[in-house]
Amino acid sequence: MQGQSQQQAYDRGSTIFSPDGRLYQVEYAREAVKRGSPSIGVRTADGVVLLVAKRLSSPLMEAASVEKIHKVDDHVGVASAGHVADARQLVDFARRNAQVSRLRYGEPIGVEALTKDVTDHVQQYTQVGGARPFGVALLVAGIDGDGRPRLFETDPSGTPYEWKALVVGEDRSEVQTYLEDEYEPELDLTDGVGLALRALGEVREHVTPDAVGVATVDAESRSLVRLTDDEVAEYLEEYGLLADGDSDEEPERDGEPD
Repeated sequence: MQGQSQQQAYDRGSTIFSPDGRLYQVEYAREAVKRGSPSIGVRTADGVVLLVAKRLSSPLMEAASVEKIHKVDDHVGVASAGHVADARQLVDFARRNAQVSRLRYGEPIGVEALTKDVTDHVQQYTQVGGARPFGVALLVAGIDGDGRPRLFETDPSGTPYEWKALVVGEDRSEVQTYLEDEYEPELDLTDGVGLALRALGEVREHVTPDAVGVATVDAESRSLVRLTDDEVAEYLEEYGLLADGDSDEEPERDGEPD
């Protein structure tokens, strides 16, 4: 009982370390990410693939209004898992930084530099009283100036990680295990889309095209392209994941992360 009361004392503020060196508010933010629907990133030889699963709370909801993939600059895209409102704030911050870089230096911002700008901003919210950490993780995908595809993850603690392939959100363990088993560096973008969809198939038996969002950042054109529902449906049918009727996604409850 005493241990529980001590934890409650230390988890009231994001700036207070517990005696064992933990920031409970940051850990709670990570739990919000785990409750969000999965977002998958796959880095290939030709670019980067971003795939997101959407929660549609009603058949009357417009699927296009559930935004989990965002264009930050021509050569950079972002996918999110966790609280969508928090993601939008970070995406707006990233867009401003990308625009400032173009105006100041006359060239696109580097993917790693942009990611670290975002994580520096996130980290500040673990040291400021009266503010909570961002309850979202981002996948930052883009092409560097030398044509090299890059894929980064931002953590609610403000730490950036670079990956070849990863998933953030719910069911991370199962999907990440599949990616680790099946990933190959020589994949092209088409293979990368297939791998991401098959990985999602480990935790979603059948889905409809409007419940999945897919975008690619091509190394040659250095641009983000979103796949249409028809293109997604072709992939889903090829891998036996296409649902006949409505999406079998779990309905989203009010206030639940996406």
